[in-house]
Amino acid sequence: MWDYSEKVKDHFFHPRNVGDIEDPDAVGEVGSLACGDALKLMLKLDGSGRITDAKFKTFGCGSAIASASALTEMVKGKTLSEAAKITDNDIAEYLDGLPEQKMHCSVMGREALEAAIANYRGQKIEKPVDEGTIVCKCFGVTDNKIAHEVREHKLTTIEQVTNFCKAGGGCRSCHPQIQAIIDEVWQKEKEKVMIAKSPAKRLTNIQKMKMVQEVIERDIRPTLQADGGDIELIDIDGDRVTVSFRKSCVECPSSKVTLKSTVEAKLREFVTDSLIVEEVSS
Repeated sequence: MWDYSEKVKDHFFHPRNVGDIEDPDAVGEVGSLACGDALKLMLKLDGSGRITDAKFKTFGCGSAIASASALTEMVKGKTLSEAAKITDNDIAEYLDGLPEQKMHCSVMGREALEAAIANYRGQKIEKPVDEGTIVCKCFGVTDNKIAHEVREHKLTTIEQVTNFCKAGGGCRSCHPQIQAIIDEVWQKEKEKVMIAKSPAKRLTNIQKMKMVQEVIERDIRPTLQADGGDIELIDIDGDRVTVSFRKSCVECPSSKVTLKSTVEAKLREFVTDSLIVEEVSS
């Protein structure tokens, strides 16, 4: 029997904000009835861009209802940029924890929020994790989705993968494929570390530019885009890299911190530790 916190029970038996918003400003729908869970999140914003109301409808278990209820309470009063920083772990912590087997419910909440924010901004949410080859036919989960959850939550077992995205929770015939994906993800991560620790070698300007562009596309841009921001590489002059923030990053008060803690740190990790990153307006 799973051990539910009192807050989970409260949000299940007395869910907040169930229903529809008339003429919502943002709508996010994720999941499907065929897979057993579905969630529709609706948001209303004021003139300053703050969320004034949030409601939901869901088809799912008690943890799915509780997670959606908690999420609607968490986003109220926040700007979209602030709400975009809410993670599935934040939802679980708000509820004083979820059983490991039910973490996919908080993941569904986060995905619905991402979809609603993209809907408000008129963006087509691009989720490569939902593309790829179907591995778990019972729940329609792709290989890219499984690999994403393994990296995101540092998963090492098939049981953990099932907890976070339901893959492998049905007939179990996909277990060998899931294990292969887990092994491949951590093998690649090990290779990254080995490369990063290898003795530094002098790079040509062309090599350096290519590596910087690859790291921005692979490790930096997806993180910024998840919060509604973006980045553009402007120039590379020796070890000096100049970039320009785009979208929500332009007015973000934490952009200077992001420049050093995320952009410069990643480029130093995967290219060369002598790089200095500076921001320019353009």
